[in-house]
Amino acid sequence: MIETLLPFYQYFKAVHIVFVISWMAGLFYILSLFIYHTEANDKPEPEKSILQKQFVKMEATLWKIIATPAMIISVLAGASMLTLNPDLLQADWMWVKLGFVVGLLIYHFICQNIVKQLKNNQYKLTSFQLRLWRELATIFMIAIVFVVILKNAINWIYGLIGIMGVAMAIMIAVKLYKNYRLRK
Repeated sequence: MIETLLPFYQYFKAVHIVFVISWMAGLFYILSLFIYHTEANDKPEPEKSILQKQFVKMEATLWKIIATPAMIISVLAGASMLTLNPDLLQADWMWVKLGFVVGLLIYHFICQNIVKQLKNNQYKLTSFQLRLWRELATIFMIAIVFVVILKNAINWIYGLIGIMGVAMAIMIAVKLYKNYRLRK
């Protein structure tokens, strides 16, 4: 059956890849905007108000026009691929990938909540905490790519150790960057 539907499957796969890239770009950029938005609190008036108003507008536009539509299209294209090739659900790696995707979806909706909080002048996270939060998207992306590319060849214990190592390296880099900025 998959052979007759292969052209459709390949189109959905291409769409899936393009919109996952768009979705990740939106998630990375929205967190940068959150960081700058939060740091605008340290600016004197009227600069603070002008920046915060502009960041609210930029965040809303990015979220509504790029990040959320890209997430929806990514999920729909992925679901279409699974519908056309349900045998993929027999593979252990697919379930691991889907687990990470669920984590990424939760991350997306938490970011959506942050968009709303910042719009209402609620600053619950510091810029340092937001920098760490931004790196979680990187960890999800790395995990998903490695699972999809390596499939059954991956040893899950080494994969988990590798992901934890990347996470630790990112956190150390963020901490070093914070120290560098404080000295500056």
